[in-house]
Amino acid sequence: MKVFFKTFGCRTNIYDTDLMKSLVISEIVNNESEADIVIVNSCTVTNSADSNFKHYINQTKKNYPDIKILLTGCGAHSIGEKMFQNGEIFGVFGHSEKENINLILEKKNRFYEIGDLDFVNEKIVTDIKGRSRAFIKIQEGCDFECAYCILPSVRGHSRSITENKILEQIKILSQNSFSEFILTGINIGSYGKDTNTTISKLIKNISKISGVKRIRLGSLEPSQIDDEFMEILDDSLIEKHLHIALQHTSDKMLRIMNRRNRVKSSLSLFEKLADKNIALGTDYIVGHPGESDEIWQEALENFKKFPLTHGHIFRYSPRYGTKSANLKIDVRGDVAKNRLKILDKIIKENNFNFRKKQQNLKILIEEYKNGYYQGFDEFFNKTLIKSENDITHNWINLEDYEVKEDFNMGEI
Repeated sequence: MKVFFKTFGCRTNIYDTDLMKSLVISEIVNNESEADIVIVNSCTVTNSADSNFKHYINQTKKNYPDIKILLTGCGAHSIGEKMFQNGEIFGVFGHSEKENINLILEKKNRFYEIGDLDFVNEKIVTDIKGRSRAFIKIQEGCDFECAYCILPSVRGHSRSITENKILEQIKILSQNSFSEFILTGINIGSYGKDTNTTISKLIKNISKISGVKRIRLGSLEPSQIDDEFMEILDDSLIEKHLHIALQHTSDKMLRIMNRRNRVKSSLSLFEKLADKNIALGTDYIVGHPGESDEIWQEALENFKKFPLTHGHIFRYSPRYGTKSANLKIDVRGDVAKNRLKILDKIIKENNFNFRKKQQNLKILIEEYKNGYYQGFDEFFNKTLIKSENDITHNWINLEDYEVKEDFNMGEI
């Protein structure tokens, strides 16, 4: 039996695929044409995300009609049952069933096994192919109730993976030559609330593991960054880039979105972090129902005050099953698109000016592509390096480099 994995969506999905691959005893192949079974690890964060993986499934069935297609991931929990009933897929299995992947692959008859949303991963990833960085899932689910987000209903409430499991996994991977670890989850700042610890304490213990050279973090919420967390940012192993989800910079809009953060306190936090020379990214939604011209202008003026160097700016897309989807869309698509461009331009200018101020960069080289070795520095900026030697997967200290519009470039 030959298996091909297709992954959509976030870092947590990438980790979940890594976990399934590490457990599979069947042969894993690199493309659909060689496979007997295709496992689609799906994303359902927006309606368009659903469309993406459904299109992939339809094309795969058209090109390879004899292949069995199995659906897992968040889409399994949102539209998996309907797709199964319509005969679009051979089988569906939920998040909690991924650790039973070998039993799943042995099934001869069509199946729908959605499992539950209270599981906590018991298995760990001990080997990863084809990457220089390792994703480490530290928690599942989310207790926030943002109006536009479906994730709590397809990932469940927030629950933490035990610290011993996390540390064991990092120790094994560090012995297998991995030295950069990205802590991921659905809401990683909630780590430890259910196990009487904190993400700060976890990071302190990870930093003690021999071989760890950099710890990167997934998205955080402003309310989750406390004094203890601020203290650990002085550790040289911690990335100098944080991604903190604002979603908007108008308090009126934040209330409509049912967000917990507010502009004044978030701005104060971002300014403190910028004083530590930390690059700062965020998620931001434009065109959400209720974003009037007045609210937009207020938000734009506030946005300019934030020392943002990175950003994922999204045009609002209704997600069926959320509170926001019941609201009338009152921002035209072209208006939302223009607002997105304005914010993108501000961030790009901030990022360029931030990069010009830095002097020494520490880069983990990930790949060789188009004549350059490529990787990211500690501020999560892409860097291209010319070298006569093969420096793939090596750590490079770069002092002399040129700041380009979208990346840094140097030679060693």
